[in-house]
Amino acid sequence: MGNMVVITTTAVPDHVRGALSRWMIEPSVGVYVGTMSARVRKELWEAVSASVGGGAAVCMHPGDNEQGYEILTAGERRREVVDWEGTRLVQMNPAEPPEAVPPESPWG
Repeated sequence: MGNMVVITTTAVPDHVRGALSRWMIEPSVGVYVGTMSARVRKELWEAVSASVGGGAAVCMHPGDNEQGYEILTAGERRREVVDWEGTRLVQMNPAEPPEAVPPESPWG
């Protein structure tokens, strides 16, 4: 029996959405939910992550850790998954990188 998998997408090409809808249902725009084997999930995620283009995708599925789930990401996003002592957390990055401030001259 398979496990529940949730994949969310943002601004991905139509063919990615089509591939996801063959295996999963889309209860809300860009949110796909389905039950599948680990092998199908892995192959589907490889196809999605290779095709996100300028968009982004997140996959959550059951995992053998304290939280009970794994998080996979593809594409550029402000939210970044970081590992903190074995716990996966989401860190918000700044919307734009801070501008480099030139060092002040010692001569004023």
